[in-house]
Amino acid sequence: MHKNKLLVLSALLIVAILLGACGQKEEAVVEEPAAEEAVVEEAAPAEKIKVAFIYIGQPGDLGYTYEHERGRLMLQEALGDQIETITVPDVPEGADAEKAIRDVVEAGAKIVFTTSYGYMDPTATVAAEYPDVIFEHCSGYLTAENMANYFGRIEQPRYLSGIVAGSMTEANFIGYVAAFPIPEVVRGINSFTLGVKSVNPDATVHVVWTNTWYDPVIEREAAVALLDEGADIIAQHQDTTEPQKAAQEAGMMSIGYDSDMAQFVGDSVLTSPMWNWGVYYISTVQAVLDGTWVSHSYWGGMADNVVMLADFSPLVPDEVKALVETQKAAFIDGSDDAFCGPVYNQAGELVVAEGECLSDADQLSMNWFVEGVVGTIPAE
Repeated sequence: MHKNKLLVLSALLIVAILLGACGQKEEAVVEEPAAEEAVVEEAAPAEKIKVAFIYIGQPGDLGYTYEHERGRLMLQEALGDQIETITVPDVPEGADAEKAIRDVVEAGAKIVFTTSYGYMDPTATVAAEYPDVIFEHCSGYLTAENMANYFGRIEQPRYLSGIVAGSMTEANFIGYVAAFPIPEVVRGINSFTLGVKSVNPDATVHVVWTNTWYDPVIEREAAVALLDEGADIIAQHQDTTEPQKAAQEAGMMSIGYDSDMAQFVGDSVLTSPMWNWGVYYISTVQAVLDGTWVSHSYWGGMADNVVMLADFSPLVPDEVKALVETQKAAFIDGSDDAFCGPVYNQAGELVVAEGECLSDADQLSMNWFVEGVVGTIPAE
């Protein structure tokens, strides 16, 4: 009897233990499902605007195209988060230019800078076909609703470089290697000569035409011919440093152009009228990005810093530097300009009276030489 009770109690105890274990399992903590994580979608980066540059030569010319390329690099550095730049070098003027311009537009360019005078008509043709693209042509005069033109008053630093050349020539024979007989080049010869004559009435500027923007061999040959005739300073309107090198090799001095050519040739380059295109490229592209761009004809001077005079060679005396600085200040404050009278033409006739200045329109169409230039202007 006692044995049976013991067995029953043992059985009840085992059941209780098992039930307790089951109860513990039911009370186990169940983790709440994790809150759904927010999905953050990154906005796609804005597509960069393509800006194209059509070049007449290679940036390695160390002159004209080199300075446009420096301007492009300044633009890329300033606005590279919004734009992408592309270049097409060595594009001949004419039909080839039209194809090159059209090709960059078809490749997605929304702003196109065409950087040589002979690109004007091709630029206008393509601009008419693509009204939603902005076109900017360097040194021409045509405009349209989506096409502007731009250049700089390089005549101002050219005049200043003429002061240097006129002060330092001993032979009073200065040679000038010139590209094409167009108003831009004629204007440069004239302003340089006016600077020469302002300090040295006895000096003359002798012009040789090459009919090329970029041909190192022909440019050198023209400079050598002038040196052989007696020039002791060589100036130029060309795209390379070859005239400067020819002068240095002959033991003579020179005036550079486009860039600071002393950095490539040496101290025989007394100074150089030069371009600072980045100033214009940045402001123009920013205007397009801001939606404020409108067609225009830009012609900025030394006050805009788009044109300047390079540093002086150590060969230039302090008194000559002082003359240049005085005239430079007058250009910057607007109290004087390169073609303010009295100005006489090659025949000795008064063209601009004292107290007057030649209008922009007359400067842009200039086809005559000032007094002091030796040479003629052939038909284009």
